[in-house]
Amino acid sequence: MTKGIKHSDIKLPDLLKEKYIELDLKEKEKTKLIAELVDIVVKPSRIKDGKVLSKAILEREKLGSTAIGNGIAIPHVKIRGIKKPLLILGKSAEGVDFDSLDGEKTYLFFMLISPQKEIGLHLKILAKISHLVKDKFVVERLKKIKEKHEIFEIISGFERFFK
Repeated sequence: MTKGIKHSDIKLPDLLKEKYIELDLKEKEKTKLIAELVDIVVKPSRIKDGKVLSKAILEREKLGSTAIGNGIAIPHVKIRGIKKPLLILGKSAEGVDFDSLDGEKTYLFFMLISPQKEIGLHLKILAKISHLVKDKFVVERLKKIKEKHEIFEIISGFERFFK
């Protein structure tokens, strides 16, 4: 397990850093949008090759779309070379055709990048994100946010209420 992170201690607001949030995604096509999300994390992190990361995420998408419906996608991948999970959040005002299970456009993207050997931790974080986005009230609030700090308020409030 990643040093310093216990599975029971995972809190989404702690994983999500302001530098990994983009509230105005520009791309309208799935492949390009994934590259845009990858660019958000490559610049300020230790990930050296964004093309390799984009390719890994696209390979995962071939197994089945990570767009789960209700305007949400959770693209995710486990890779070598990182020590702790990275969570990126992007918002698209117009929405993107992300091959969603409900056939609708996707507006919110929670991209999770985890260390390759941390399967349990990766699944625990995915479960936390899934639990969060099952709440339609939370999703509607996240879709309307204008400022990054609002994300932390919404997610922290949800986690306090639903431990």
